Amino acid sequence: MATSQGTMPDAVLPASGAGSPPPAAADQAGVLVFRQGPDSPSPIDYDIAAQRDTPAAQAVSGDAKVGQLADATPDTMTLHTRDAFRMFTGRPADADAGLAPIPGARRFAAILNSIWRLSANDNPYADWLLVRMYAGLVAIRAHLSRAVARQQAAIDLLKGKGLALSVMVSQSPKLVDLGFRSPYGYATAEAIVEFDYYVRVIKTLIHKDRMSDQQGRAAIREVGREMRALFLGPIRWERQLLREDLRQLSRSDFLPGADELARARVRAAVALFGELPRSIFTGAEAPRHTRRSLKLTDAELQLLEQATLSAAVVAGQQDTELL
Repeated sequence: MATSQGTMPDAVLPASGAGSPPPAAADQAGVLVFRQGPDSPSPIDYDIAAQRDTPAAQAVSGDAKVGQLADATPDTMTLHTRDAFRMFTGRPADADAGLAPIPGARRFAAILNSIWRLSANDNPYADWLLVRMYAGLVAIRAHLSRAVARQQAAIDLLKGKGLALSVMVSQSPKLVDLGFRSPYGYATAEAIVEFDYYVRVIKTLIHKDRMSDQQGRAAIREVGREMRALFLGPIRWERQLLREDLRQLSRSDFLPGADELARARVRAAVALFGELPRSIFTGAEAPRHTRRSLKLTDAELQLLEQATLSAAVVAGQQDTELL
């Protein structure tokens, strides 16, 4: 089975191959110049203004490459609480104080970007991790949404009695530039702003005597632990999946006829991460966003349905060379 395409979504469009017209550029006079290529012995200039309605001009216009989309203005995130800002940035290691690093949402988003790119290799474990991590983000956001809705209902009830309370905001909020390279970065940022609003609501309720100090700290700590546990999850996966000896892992490695290196990759991956769910392997359950773009034939899908996924042990021994 063939693997899918290449690199980052904002990469430069690939150069023209053999038989394609060489790249074009417009000079200051408005003349589109085709630079000399292997199939054009000399440059040919087209005056677009003079030949706009001719078939030749229409062909040139159709063949001209359009640049990729980019943000018109920088994407930003506004945070009102130190809790949310620290959740986003994490904490670096401090050897002098004996503090271990705590990965934050920014590191989590970077890992998912790497795994998202790896999914272009038709790597089933990359797909599996993306499915699991996105499900974790969705669960946290749902938890926050329910908690905020409960507290908002209490605030609305007071308003009906004549006591109108507003959710507090920071006098100097932190504006964070995003610029993520994958959709998973933006999904992570949304979870952070949801957490930020949740903390604002809880601290508002503490300040306005709708909740005790202890209750409020416990509520924030509970969600914070849940988010940090999620952010820790993919670190080991990234470190192992991006190893040189496992980077080329793909679904074709599981199929009959795979060479010994491919079988060794499978044994190592299953030993490290466990057996793949069949639905992930066949693509029946796919990540919300993936760079895998294979269109399987019925015969190929049947091969995936029949492939052995528990290949971690051969003759009763693990493949220790790759572990």
